[in-house]
Amino acid sequence: MTILTKLLKYIDFLSEKAGALGKWFAFLLVLVGAYETIPGTFSMRPPSGHTTPSAWQGVPCTCWELPMCICTHSHTRVDLIYSMLSKRTQAWIDIVCSLLFFFPLMTIMFKVATEWSIKAWKTDEVFTNSFWYPPAAPYRTIFAVGLLLLLLQGIARFIRDTYFVMRGESID
Repeated sequence: MTILTKLLKYIDFLSEKAGALGKWFAFLLVLVGAYETIPGTFSMRPPSGHTTPSAWQGVPCTCWELPMCICTHSHTRVDLIYSMLSKRTQAWIDIVCSLLFFFPLMTIMFKVATEWSIKAWKTDEVFTNSFWYPPAAPYRTIFAVGLLLLLLQGIARFIRDTYFVMRGESID
């Protein structure tokens, strides 16, 4: 069991480090947005087309912080009944929802994102929606890595919930 516990803790570590890095991209996103917005507000000039860097900051901010949200249980839940249920019943609901919704969706998204990333690297794909034609491969790779981390954290959460349902105690 110690190997499994170490693996789960390592996945948690990766998620926390990715989330910490994603926070810096959120800060950078604010700076880039301010650079794009504030001068245009006072001079009434049209946007300069720097929206692509904003999108580039938004992807790691979102994709790398999601695994940390699952790891720390800080994601938003809209529940009226769930919080009143026992921990074991909550774990059962999480297991069923993971099997029905999370794993199928994340598996498909990760597969497609990985294919897009590989294709972008092979073909030297560029984004044509900006005047400076930035390469697409780093952006697509960041997205695929974020989905991989999210899938790994989902697996770790699934293992913890399954263990809790079977044994009635936390695995770590």
